[in-house]
Amino acid sequence: MIPAFCANEESEAAKRINAAATVMTEIMSTSDKAIPQDLLNKAECIGVIPGLKKGAFIVGGKYGRGFVTCRKSDGVGWGAPASVRIEGGSFGFQIGGAETDVVMLIMNRSGAEKLTKSRFTLGGDASVAAGPVGRDASAQTDAMMNAQILTYSRQRGVFAGVSLSGATMREDTSWNQDLYGTAYKNADILAGKVPATPPTQPLLTALNKYSSRK
Repeated sequence: MIPAFCANEESEAAKRINAAATVMTEIMSTSDKAIPQDLLNKAECIGVIPGLKKGAFIVGGKYGRGFVTCRKSDGVGWGAPASVRIEGGSFGFQIGGAETDVVMLIMNRSGAEKLTKSRFTLGGDASVAAGPVGRDASAQTDAMMNAQILTYSRQRGVFAGVSLSGATMREDTSWNQDLYGTAYKNADILAGKVPATPPTQPLLTALNKYSSRK
């Protein structure tokens, strides 16, 4: 049997990987309104949900599909990304019904462990705070460093820290099937047991460009 990622290079999951890579590249290319470099370098894992939608599946809520990836065991480079869905929550930053790109920095091992669960709630199971913006914003982060996850959003070109408290994140094994040919659990992917595939490379390339820890 031909794996899904070989048979269908233009799958929805593969397209979303490319969208996630574009989100990171565009955000980090804006020097005065980017994720602070020191925070990105400290992050253990990162999540990117491009084009999260308002009210798509949950009345009055949000819904999006994206990816999370963690540092390799030697700390150099990023491992294969796992697919996730994010649902609900009270988003403090929104403009009408515009789609929102969401980026999450998982700052420590306890936060990274939450990603291995099939489901967890931001602000409940994992502490979360709106992240600071700007490459020189490290002085503003002292009060936030106890947070397991720092969160950001971008709408219509405006990038800012945002509260995602109450949002639920779930693993998405259907997209894992699409990307890897097997419906792997996120715990196995993020533990480094699954090698990256060609469709996942755009996101890994973007992340390695901006924070590979070399």
